[in-house]
Amino acid sequence: MSDPITPTQPDAPLNGLSHTLKDHQLGANFEHGHDHGEGGDHDHDDFDGALNSADHALWVQDNVILNSVGIDIGSAGTQVVFSKIHLQRVADQLSTRYVVVSREPIYQSPNTLTPYQSDTLIDAHALGEIIERAYAAAGVHADNVDAGAVILTGEALRRENGQAIAAVLAEQGGEFVCATAGHHMECMLAVYGSGAARRSYDESTRILNIDIGGGTTKLGLVENGELRATAAVHFGGRLLVVDDSGRITRLDPAGRGHALRAGFDWQLGSVVSRNDLAHVAETMADALLRILKQQFTEVDLNDLLLTDPLPPLEELGGIMFSGGVGEYVYGREPRDFGDLGKLFGEAIRARLDKGVLPWPLLPAGECLRATVLGASEYSVQLSGNTTFVSEPGVLLPRKNLQVVPLPLVLSSTIDAAEVTQALQRSFMLHDLIEGEQDNALSLRWCGPPSFVRLAALAEGLLAAIPRTLQSGRPIYVVADGDIALTLGHLIKDDPRVTSEVLVIDGITLWGFDFIDLGRIRMPSLTVPVTIKSLVFSEDPRSHGKSDLSNWHRHDDGALHQHQHHQDHAHVHDHDHDHSHGHGHHHHET
Repeated sequence: MSDPITPTQPDAPLNGLSHTLKDHQLGANFEHGHDHGEGGDHDHDDFDGALNSADHALWVQDNVILNSVGIDIGSAGTQVVFSKIHLQRVADQLSTRYVVVSREPIYQSPNTLTPYQSDTLIDAHALGEIIERAYAAAGVHADNVDAGAVILTGEALRRENGQAIAAVLAEQGGEFVCATAGHHMECMLAVYGSGAARRSYDESTRILNIDIGGGTTKLGLVENGELRATAAVHFGGRLLVVDDSGRITRLDPAGRGHALRAGFDWQLGSVVSRNDLAHVAETMADALLRILKQQFTEVDLNDLLLTDPLPPLEELGGIMFSGGVGEYVYGREPRDFGDLGKLFGEAIRARLDKGVLPWPLLPAGECLRATVLGASEYSVQLSGNTTFVSEPGVLLPRKNLQVVPLPLVLSSTIDAAEVTQALQRSFMLHDLIEGEQDNALSLRWCGPPSFVRLAALAEGLLAAIPRTLQSGRPIYVVADGDIALTLGHLIKDDPRVTSEVLVIDGITLWGFDFIDLGRIRMPSLTVPVTIKSLVFSEDPRSHGKSDLSNWHRHDDGALHQHQHHQDHAHVHDHDHDHSHGHGHHHHET
C-alpha cells in the first residue's frame, strides 16, 4: 500500500488545474520536474549536470539554455540547423542583459537545392518535405523549439508565394520560428555566421565579408566585432542553370542581364557552351571587383547594386568570402552543379591571386552555412530579469508585434508632453493608426531610474495611446535599460489602464522591426524575444537605394557619390531612428 502523504507525481496540478507562474512566486519549485498541465504560461530551462542547491540557485538565475533553429531558403539551396544556445546575464552599468556565450550545434541538414515549381513559384510541398526530414533527422519536435528564424533570401524573395510559404513555416516550425528577410538582415547574419565578426573582434581589425549566394551577394563591413555597414549586389551562382546538354533550364532576369552584358542574348531553352558560361562568369567577377574597389559605372548603380554602396573602404585588415560561391573561391568544393557558381568563384580567385584588390584574402570560415548559422545564433535576444508581466497566460506568447520606437533622447528631466508628441509622430511615420492593432512601444533609456523620471515617461506613453486604452488592448513596452518592473507598475496602476501590461528590458529595437515574444523562462524570469525585419517585394531592388542624381563622374571615368549624401549609406553606428522602410536589421546585446 502506498504512502497517502507522498504524491505519485511531485508538484502535479491540483484538481486538474494548470500549473502557472504564480506557483513560483515565493521561490518554490524552480525545477522542471513537475507537470504544467494544459495552458501552462511558462517554460523551464533544462540544465545538464548536478550542482549543489546554493550554487545551482545562483547559476540558473544568470544562465538560460534555448533550443534554436535556423531555416535558410535561398536562391540556390535550403538548409536547416538546430542549435542549443547558452545565454548568460552580464552587468552593464545600471542594467543587466543576456548575451550568447556558447552555441552547440545539434544537427545540420545536408544542403538541398531549393525546389521551384516555376519561374514565379517555390514548390511549397517539396520544401515542406525537406524541412520535415530535417526535424525528423534532428530528433527535434516543433514544440521544443524556443527560438529561431526562417530566412527567405536573395531571389527567393521574388517568388510570388514567398511570403505565404514563410508564414506557414513560421507556424509549423515551432513556437519561435519566424519569417524574416531583407538584404541588410542577410548581411548581418552572414557576418556573424561566417566568423568574420569574431575574427574582427579577436584581431581588433576591419574586415569586409563578401557572402555570395545563389542569387545575391551581401557585403558586410565589420570593425572590432561590430557591424558598421552593409550593402547587397545582384551577383549569384544560380541565376542561370543548364542541364547536362548545356540547355538553359533556369534563367532569372538578373542572370539574363549578366549574359547580355557579356554579349549573349540567351533565352530559357538556349543551348550554351562551357566557354560561353565561363565568359559570363568572368564578366561578373570583373564587375564585382570593380564595385568592391568603388569604381562604379552607371550600370553598376542602376542594375547591379540592390542597395546604396558601402562607405569608403579604408584600412581594411582583409576580406573574407562566404556563401555557396565562397566554397569555390577557397577551393573547398570540387563539384559542379550546372550553374555559374563554380566558374564565378574560380574567376574571382584568379583575379585575387593576381592582386586586383589591395587587401589580403583571409582564411575561410563558414562558407555554405554562413547565413543559416547566423540565423540560428543571432535571431534571439533575451530580456532582463526585471520583467513586468501582469498576466503571462494572456500576454504570452505573441507573434509579429510591429515595433513603434520612441524617437526621443530622454533628458535629465523628462517632459511627458514631449514623450507623447514624439510617440504620436512615430506612429504616423510608420503608417500606423494607434489602437487599430497591438504594437510594441520601444524606447532607449538613459540616466538614473528615479521615480519622477519614470512617472513622467509612463504618463507620456499613456497619453499617446488613447485608442489602445479605450479598446482595452494589451500594452507592450520594450526598453533597453533596467526599468521594466517600476515602469510596468506605474502603467498598470494608472486608472486609465484596464488591460494587461507587459514591460521588458534589456532589449534594443529599431523602427521597422517586428518581434515575437515567447513564454517566460523559469527560473530566470526572462522573456525570449525574436527580432525580424520583414521585406517582401516584387523587386528587392526597391529597397534602400538613393537616386542616381546624387552621383557624379570623376576624371577616372568612375561614378562617385557627393560627400554630403554619404549619410545615406547604411552605416550601423548611429543613434537616429530609422523611419525609412529599408528593412535593415540591428542587434545590440
